[in-house]
Amino acid sequence: MDINIDISDINGMDIDQIKTFLSVVANGSFLEAAGRLYVTQSTVSTRIQRLEAYLGVTLFVRNRSGAVLTLSGHRFLRHAKSLLLTLEQARHDIGLPSRFRASITVGTRIALWEELMPRWVGEMRKQAPDISIRSEIGFEEDLMRSLVEGRMDVGIMYTPQHSPGLQIEHLFDETLALFTTDPDKPWPNDDYIYVEWGPAFYALHSSRYPDLESPPQTVNIGWLGVQLILCNGGSCFLPTRMAEPLVQAGKLFHVADSPQFRLPTYMVFPRNSDSIVLQQVLDSLRLLAGRQKAMN
Repeated sequence: MDINIDISDINGMDIDQIKTFLSVVANGSFLEAAGRLYVTQSTVSTRIQRLEAYLGVTLFVRNRSGAVLTLSGHRFLRHAKSLLLTLEQARHDIGLPSRFRASITVGTRIALWEELMPRWVGEMRKQAPDISIRSEIGFEEDLMRSLVEGRMDVGIMYTPQHSPGLQIEHLFDETLALFTTDPDKPWPNDDYIYVEWGPAFYALHSSRYPDLESPPQTVNIGWLGVQLILCNGGSCFLPTRMAEPLVQAGKLFHVADSPQFRLPTYMVFPRNSDSIVLQQVLDSLRLLAGRQKAMN
């Protein structure tokens, strides 16, 4: 059965039903969706049942592993995102001062806000001062969930997950290198901090250092690793882009003979969007990526 929905059909369904549907999709289960929405599992079930009754189809198959979209569910997903995006855009646009023609929400990993994304925001504001920009920080799981639920227009991250209706595009590769506050101290040592740069980095790191014992310190973001070694001394792998200003200031030093790892960076955005503003933002990010590739 095909599902054809016009924006006027929103009158026949509750916006909470759409948000709940997208939350179940993003989290893979009714229980997880309930936790994210701060409602009971029975509330989630009731909303989905009412949505299914309105559409006249079954949207999910529930099993031990969670909730899986049916074929009809996959077809409705695109419409649900479109409906929610339209409503969210309307809410933002209505509240925008008259000097702005549109708004855009961009979320990225915190490491990418170090020099790179602030520069892009500044350039974007000059290119399109009539676009309101909302900037957010998050981990891949949070960014992907916001994209699936339609609360974010573009996400920039290291390890995106494929999701129906979303396009993943490679931007550039980060260069990760080992930096220390004490270049005369032999490495490895007990001051080394392992930064969780994602599964790809873990595989490369384990392959290069198969006999390295578990470091005494582990952090989940590079910024925290930087703060710890600057305060207490030590070493960690960082994007050269992030470390370069500290190297120039004499606060960090490259560990001699250490390897460099490549960390791909991607942007994720709605696959079938016809938004002129979104295309303008994507083109601007591609230009930024091109300059970053040239620098690497």
